[in-house]
Amino acid sequence: MDLGTGDGAAVLRAARSDAHLLAIGVDADPSRSALASRRAARPPRKGGLPNALFLAADACSLPDGLGRTFDEVRISLPWGSLLRATLSADVGLAEPIRQSLRPAGTVRLLLSLGDRDRPSVAEGQLTHAAAVTVAARWSERGLHCLELRPATLKDVTQSGSSWAKRLAIPARRDAWLLVLGTRSVPTGV
Repeated sequence: MDLGTGDGAAVLRAARSDAHLLAIGVDADPSRSALASRRAARPPRKGGLPNALFLAADACSLPDGLGRTFDEVRISLPWGSLLRATLSADVGLAEPIRQSLRPAGTVRLLLSLGDRDRPSVAEGQLTHAAAVTVAARWSERGLHCLELRPATLKDVTQSGSSWAKRLAIPARRDAWLLVLGTRSVPTGV
């Protein structure tokens, strides 16, 4: 599940990579992923991807019934209310995510703060110390930090985010990768 999916490119890429995988993109603004949704809905002979679905919903108001469904939940470069909820591990976001994960499931957060984001978030800058604080907040919600480090170009590529590519992470803009899971594992952070 890709929360704040935007243009849906990451969902289409994931669905294309494995026909047995169900990739779901969630975004509060359905117009952003409308083209990707139409592409996925085409007949398979015309490039459609029946294993790619799009849901118009606020990530902080996920529908009930997703229990223990996902191996991975991704939030890549959120902004606005999703960024604030992600940085604070808002219970309205964290609890549905935790409940939707399979026992060994993970949450991958690719986080960066731009100049326009800084006035609206407490962190101001996403330093190592701020990233550790974000990880601690998620741990309080039952999703423990398995990995925390500066994001690499490989992380950006694996995210499938077209926005991350446009921001030229990490060449022109720093970002952090946090991998969370329901099992507590020492991280050395």
